[in-house]
Amino acid sequence: MEGVKHMIAVASGKGGVGKSTVTANLALALSAQGYRVGVLDADIYGPSQAQMLGVKEGERPATKDDQAFYPMMAHGIQAMSIAFLIDNKEPMVWRGPMVVGAFQQLLNQTLWDNLDFLLIDMPPGTGDIQLTLSQKVPVSGAVIVTTPQDIALLDARKGIEMFRKVNVPVLGVVENMSLYHCENCGHEAPIFGEGGGDSIAQEYDTQVLGRLPLSLSIREFADSGRPSVVAEPDSSVSRTFAEMARQVAASMDQAPGEGPSISFSE
Repeated sequence: MEGVKHMIAVASGKGGVGKSTVTANLALALSAQGYRVGVLDADIYGPSQAQMLGVKEGERPATKDDQAFYPMMAHGIQAMSIAFLIDNKEPMVWRGPMVVGAFQQLLNQTLWDNLDFLLIDMPPGTGDIQLTLSQKVPVSGAVIVTTPQDIALLDARKGIEMFRKVNVPVLGVVENMSLYHCENCGHEAPIFGEGGGDSIAQEYDTQVLGRLPLSLSIREFADSGRPSVVAEPDSSVSRTFAEMARQVAASMDQAPGEGPSISFSE
């Protein structure tokens, strides 16, 4: 795509596992390491990146000749979402073809400015948008977000299988909510199970990019529009995201400011 070197899909197979939070923080961690980064919110029915990145309700992207959008800027990264174009209380009561059309407009009619990485926050499932993205644009790789819970792993496997069928490499798995740490007593418990990220990574010959705790602060920072990487850059959570970012960049064999040296889409 014009203006984009690498496109990374962040997917989960199911909702409620923290995929959007991971996308926002991973994008900000890559930006903090010197890369030019954008985020495309591909969830037309339930966009969340506008709030997570702190874009105020009612702010609209500038346009060029009423035919293309300039991305919004948030915390130093470029962003585009259907939420920038509609009222946040307006439901998208659309059938599949309309949703795919809206996604393609956001993707192809956004004037991305010389990005090293465009992270695409995928909607849950393995439906129209996933297939459109996988088949019609050169996706460099996918990151799969899951929890250790067996039910979440079932859907994560479906997500991995879908990307394998369309020849998109899975760069790794992020295990979210891997451990609960009580801030009052210090007790730790794997309330959603344990070892799920490792098992699915071994099953599909990929890696665990990182493990994130079930944390009140991660949720609070995301809701406030200042994700953890921005709000607490020296925290253990932010360091985990920084390591994830290094691994993703290394999988593209790219240093900040360099062009791509490999293309998984060929």
